[in-house]
Amino acid sequence: MTASISRSSKWWPSTLRARLFLILFAGLAIAYGLSFSILFIERYMSAKAVMLGTLENDLATSIAILDRLPAKERADWLDRLSRGNYRLVLGPGLPGVPDISGRGVEITGKIEEAVGHRFPLRVESIPGDDRRLQGHLTLSDGSPLTIEVTPTGVMPIAEWLPYVFAVQMALLVICTWFAVRQAIRPLGDLAAAADALDPNKKNSPLSEAGPSEVAHAARAFNAMRDRIAHYLEERVQILAAISHDLQTPITRMRLRADMADDSPEREKLVHDLGEIERLVQDGIAYARSAHGNGEKISRIDLASFIDSIAYDYQDTGKAVTVLGVVQGTASTKPHALRRILSNFIDNAVKFAGAAEISVERRGEGDIVITVLDRGPGIPENMLEAAMQPFFRLEQSRNRETGGTGLGLAIAQQLAAALGGSVRLYNRAGGGLAAEITIR
Repeated sequence: MTASISRSSKWWPSTLRARLFLILFAGLAIAYGLSFSILFIERYMSAKAVMLGTLENDLATSIAILDRLPAKERADWLDRLSRGNYRLVLGPGLPGVPDISGRGVEITGKIEEAVGHRFPLRVESIPGDDRRLQGHLTLSDGSPLTIEVTPTGVMPIAEWLPYVFAVQMALLVICTWFAVRQAIRPLGDLAAAADALDPNKKNSPLSEAGPSEVAHAARAFNAMRDRIAHYLEERVQILAAISHDLQTPITRMRLRADMADDSPEREKLVHDLGEIERLVQDGIAYARSAHGNGEKISRIDLASFIDSIAYDYQDTGKAVTVLGVVQGTASTKPHALRRILSNFIDNAVKFAGAAEISVERRGEGDIVITVLDRGPGIPENMLEAAMQPFFRLEQSRNRETGGTGLGLAIAQQLAAALGGSVRLYNRAGGGLAAEITIR
């Protein structure tokens, strides 16, 4: 059963466009072929009936004339009485064999009806030629007469008919293709819109023009996108509100802890409050990055910008270096880009102890800034998940080693606000590379 299904699917097109085209074209071609066949058979039967009826009438007249003519005048009338599908010959004719085919029986019956059963008749097929029949009879005076019948095409095909058929098939293909295109194009537009769906971006809505079914599907898709965007915005607003409101009680708790007497419990409480405060700050940063930070785009000198980031880390004793020579300028949001690179560098320093920054241009002016390290890297099956909010490779739940799990998610959100993209990949020889592409 499975093998038969796999064999059938091998010959069945994989795309809906091809399947609809094949079904419509095959159905129309078969219907057209049946109509043409029925029309051809009907015309063939009608032409055959006319031909046999004409053969009977002409033969009856010709034999009657020859039977009444004197024997010496009959030769002069043979050409006059012969027709395109038969000719009359005085004499016994050629020896033959009985013809029992369906065609021979029909022609024999018509000749017998033409003779009127007044003369003995014998119809034979000439050996070596399936198309020739001879009817042998004897006239009233005993003279032998041979009727040689050469059946012609019942319904000759016109020379222009194949061209008309080819044009009709071409029109059939074109109309089928156009119908399939009209049916599939809205589905393709809907799929493209679904692939490009990003509630955080203000993309133009899907066109609601076209048939009522297409317009209804487009309206439903646009409404769904608006609902998703609203839910995401509401979620981010809730996160921002909770994070913001937590700052006040955290501040009061820190003040009370600072006023308490020195003790191990006080130190633990201050440490826990610091972790909570960092988590709240990251939550606020993530909420702000989800819809951009309102920063304006400005042109920066890449060399100065990258060097300033590296110097800031070097001043605190972190091993952060710049690879190669950085040149050129870029139009971007400087604070957002600095936050992205800082998140990359923080992760590299935390897990590898050092970080390297490289800048290069690719394609049509795209700027790629990469932060590289020689740390443990990330398993290939977790690279995509590492970009999700609150995902941490460190499962100990220790904030000092695992963080909040928002750094890369914030970087991805800010990169989208810059019109760029973020990518993680493991380096050959060990380590991780985190790059941002600014288009």
